Amino acid sequence: MNPTAAPAPAALAPAELTALLGAVRADVGRLCDALGGLTDRQARGASALPGWSRAHVITHIARSADAYRRLLALARTGAAPGPRPDGGAPDRALREGAERDAAELVADLRRSLDGLSDEAATVPAERWTAPVQALGGWWHPAWFTLHRARRELQTHHVDLALGRTTADWPTDYVAWALDTTVATLAARDFPVARLEATDLGRSWNPAATGATVSAPGHVLLAWLAGRGPAPDSHAGRTLPTPPVWPLPPVPGWD
Repeated sequence: MNPTAAPAPAALAPAELTALLGAVRADVGRLCDALGGLTDRQARGASALPGWSRAHVITHIARSADAYRRLLALARTGAAPGPRPDGGAPDRALREGAERDAAELVADLRRSLDGLSDEAATVPAERWTAPVQALGGWWHPAWFTLHRARRELQTHHVDLALGRTTADWPTDYVAWALDTTVATLAARDFPVARLEATDLGRSWNPAATGATVSAPGHVLLAWLAGRGPAPDSHAGRTLPTPPVWPLPPVPGWD
């Protein structure tokens, strides 16, 4: 697939873009504040992700921010800022970067996240709909990069196992992430008939048949994102295992 073949992406209204940029900056500030006193022992400690230390998670967030910054630079200028990383680059960067001490890890993360914020501030309004390609091969409009960055920050802040839980996810983020996730699940015939976010007053119907699952929105999202157990409100039916998350955001873009 190429950008000319992709469906024409909708533009975000200026107010929506401003709010999204503000949300990303707030998430950056919250994460950096949480890591302000990180010790070397904590950095080497286990995260909530199997086989990953907190140092692995911090390095992953930093390198993801670099990748998002690259996509925004491409959208802004129309030209790639250097060669595209090969498929093995993220794993190599993760292994090498995770060996650093806490101060180096946090300083690197701050640089990467500040660079992402600075790049986002320079993208002209008319370039936010420019199509860019994720490392996984699927295309999306440049503005979706900000959603991806926010998802990265919210999800991995919980993965750091430093006190933040899925119950701390902002309501607007949970609603957006559920909308996006359920759309991809429906396109892949995920066998759940109805999902009900009891605290949001929202529901979704991914499939024609299957269980009805009711729970607070963050509990539903944690389950679908592999960050929590299956909710227990499903009339005793065995729930299917969600696919590896996150998936490409919109059917037809991948």
